Amino acid sequence: MHSYTLIAPAKINLYLEIIGERPDGYHELSMILQSIGLADQIDLHSISADSIRVHCNHPQVPTDNTNLAYRAAELMATQFPEAFRKYGGVDITINKHIPVAAGLAGGSTNAAAVLLGIDLLWKLGLTQSELEELGARLGSDVPFCVAGGTAIATGRGEQLSPLPSLDNIYIVLAKYRSLEVSTAWAYQTYRQQFGNSYIRDTDNLAARANAVHSGAIVKAIFDKDTKQIAQKLHNDLERVVLPAYPQVLQLREVIANQEGILGTMMSGSGPTVFALIESQQQAEQLKMQVREAVHDEDLELFVTRTITHGIQIASSV
Repeated sequence: MHSYTLIAPAKINLYLEIIGERPDGYHELSMILQSIGLADQIDLHSISADSIRVHCNHPQVPTDNTNLAYRAAELMATQFPEAFRKYGGVDITINKHIPVAAGLAGGSTNAAAVLLGIDLLWKLGLTQSELEELGARLGSDVPFCVAGGTAIATGRGEQLSPLPSLDNIYIVLAKYRSLEVSTAWAYQTYRQQFGNSYIRDTDNLAARANAVHSGAIVKAIFDKDTKQIAQKLHNDLERVVLPAYPQVLQLREVIANQEGILGTMMSGSGPTVFALIESQQQAEQLKMQVREAVHDEDLELFVTRTITHGIQIASSV
């Protein structure tokens, strides 16, 4: 029997622009994604039975085939039936640290870890790009979670162009524990409210999405100019989520009004709000200030930082 322990980092969006609607029904997106130090731990063990078992320490996380990590294992079993027969099934334990339904790709990074873990358990020798291709079948954020670091993501989020890594920019994350925002709802509502501004021509869609490569935030990333990056943060989904969820809007305003922050924004479809900070000391101070300003035990606050990698192997037996 063999086992691996993997570390699966969360991500934030530094930039999210909705360009239009694709022929496949998804949105054409232009995003900049960033891995952060807040991470789940995934333990994978080979088991003799030809089955997939998922366990999780978080009561809200399903352990059946609605869980993306389960579906990642299922996909590997389907794609590599001989290896599945030879090595047997897999037991997956998810130790959750990333908040659930938070716009931080918690489910996607768990799936990415399972893809890599099973590749190792079954000695498949897949390349990173092959793992990313498998990940794209599971969800738009999974390929990035495999790759990690800093990247432009276009298409529905699965087409990646790596950027110079941003290391040690400190981040404060804020999320109401009991508050969830449906990603599907956010995009559907955006379509209803702003669909008349969509680009519909396929060639123009791709060209507009790729314009981010020459945009101001990408230049700031190449220049390692944290202040400029913070000034250029952008998320189209704030236009629908903030009016519908006044708690998130208020939290964003509270954070924006604190001293020492470089910039603040909602990540993905929310409801997590993040702030970029120059030092760990300032980040810890901001966490305290927000805690004092918002008297609500439901509010979770985390101090973390940008990192340069995706899934990592912590140990193997």
